[in-house]
Amino acid sequence: MTAQNALHMDADQQAQDAVTGCWKAVAALLEQEGVQAAFGLPADDLDLLEALDGTGIRFLLCRDQRNAVFMATGYALQSGATGIAFTGKGPAVTNTLTGLLEAKYAAAPVVLLSAGTAVERRGAAAFQEVDQLSVVAPLVKWAARVDAPARLAPMLRRALLVAREGVPGPVYLELPDHLLTAGIPLSASSRGTAPAEGIADRLARPVHVRLAEESAALRTLKGAERPVLLIGGGMRHTNGPRILEGLAERLGAAVFCTASGRGAFDETHPQFCGLAGLYLPDASKRLWAKTDCLLTLGSRLEETATYGWPSGIGQEVPVVQVNVDAAEFHTDYAGPKVLADAAALLPGLLADGTGRPSAASSDWTQDVRAVHEELHRAHREELDRLTVEDELHIAEVLAALAEVLPDDLVLVQENGLQDMWSYQYPVHAGTPRSGSIVPSEQTSLGFGAAAAAGVKTASPQRPVVAFVGDGAFNLFAVDLPTLVEQQLGVLYVVLRNGGYGWLQSQLEQRKNPLSGFRFVDSGAIGQSAPELPGLYQLTLGDKDSLRSDIEQAWKICRSGGPVVLNVPVRMADSLFGTAPAGGDFPLLPTPGATKGNA
Repeated sequence: MTAQNALHMDADQQAQDAVTGCWKAVAALLEQEGVQAAFGLPADDLDLLEALDGTGIRFLLCRDQRNAVFMATGYALQSGATGIAFTGKGPAVTNTLTGLLEAKYAAAPVVLLSAGTAVERRGAAAFQEVDQLSVVAPLVKWAARVDAPARLAPMLRRALLVAREGVPGPVYLELPDHLLTAGIPLSASSRGTAPAEGIADRLARPVHVRLAEESAALRTLKGAERPVLLIGGGMRHTNGPRILEGLAERLGAAVFCTASGRGAFDETHPQFCGLAGLYLPDASKRLWAKTDCLLTLGSRLEETATYGWPSGIGQEVPVVQVNVDAAEFHTDYAGPKVLADAAALLPGLLADGTGRPSAASSDWTQDVRAVHEELHRAHREELDRLTVEDELHIAEVLAALAEVLPDDLVLVQENGLQDMWSYQYPVHAGTPRSGSIVPSEQTSLGFGAAAAAGVKTASPQRPVVAFVGDGAFNLFAVDLPTLVEQQLGVLYVVLRNGGYGWLQSQLEQRKNPLSGFRFVDSGAIGQSAPELPGLYQLTLGDKDSLRSDIEQAWKICRSGGPVVLNVPVRMADSLFGTAPAGGDFPLLPTPGATKGNA
């Protein structure tokens, strides 16, 4: 066969594989890559809806572009797969920026596909023309525009690859309007690939990574007598057959996680002692004061995770950091840094004999387990104390949720004043099958409320509870009809303090009072969500009916109906209490006031 004949045959094959219109091409390529769900609000032409019709991709038509990216992020964090979001151009793209910010700092693999100004109209005062690439680029791993029809397929495949591999994160791809009627070749580079086999399945990854015997990291870990293991959000979906638990037992370590790392480690394990940093339980502080080595896995060591650390950590106490990308290391802390995928490294650590055979019976490990028991005991005693009081407390609502709902509950959280109860171990004690989705260090207002829809899409058989403040819920509420239409049985527990409780707590703690301002409205505490056919809601307040109310709500959720449980709360019902008026309040919240939006 001559080269010229081969070129003709290749061109003929591309013609056979071509489709008309960029959105038909996108739908076909996403289905080929195994995408099962997508979220968004399409451009005016609505060609996307026609393209997705008949594919196996479930499309959730949203009312708000920011919520769409939040949902895609929740889907990605829960499933480990890439979240897909669609939007129009111009202001539709700028509406997604907060969602992209959250996806970036949550390290969530998300691909945002937008419309764009046609190449022949750029610079001609075109309708909704914006330099979208410049606007979006600072918030994503990779941003690109497809101008040539033949570039769409390879660039979309690259977008999916970049979003998921290395440190996951959002990617942006713009499809200008001149591609709406263009012929798009699909598969010149992928012939012979099974349709169900996506790019990620074809990547070659090392199964194991071994540290050299003389490496500083391995020597440090082997020499540690009072180790602490800190698990970050990078460990989601990487804990194989209880390998993290096995490493903890081998080291005899006290185990903590960052807020985003919840769900990666079995919280019922006797060596688990809570969340680190801002959320650290009082009983666990003595372990941090005594440790001689800290091993961190998949964490950027954000400020809330390191808040309140003893001064010696990262100085005379080494911090061994393991991350897949050098940019993820926190260089303020001294100690060995291991550039590796922790999932591939951990089997090697166990095989290398890290730890001590007697670790499980050491004084340190016994102290760790005593702290674990102390936390659970304090939890039970606190609930017993609250039970005899007349008012319903937030901690009691959380306890009832854990008691009534199945043990594979996924708790989706916000980051405010009173929804902070859901961060405090062991109020939400966790089970081997439970999980948690939390906002990133950005704590974007309304993320948890919207992300819960994506979480439920990813795990339709699991109970999903969104534990949110009314300020966050009100920003999201425009998409409640989306959940009704899609039969997403999310249980919303809405803590109603009348507005923005954290800001009100800030206001009340200022040395110099500010008159004429308020962030909560006592008259709004008893409000509920807008009436909506297909939405069930109930106000909680009676301790005697609390569990039966939740049982009724869960019954409706199981049948596919979203439920809103409104919980009137008092400002004083805060995890950390409230500081006296006029008290000092530092840049980062102390136990006494936390940042957020409940």
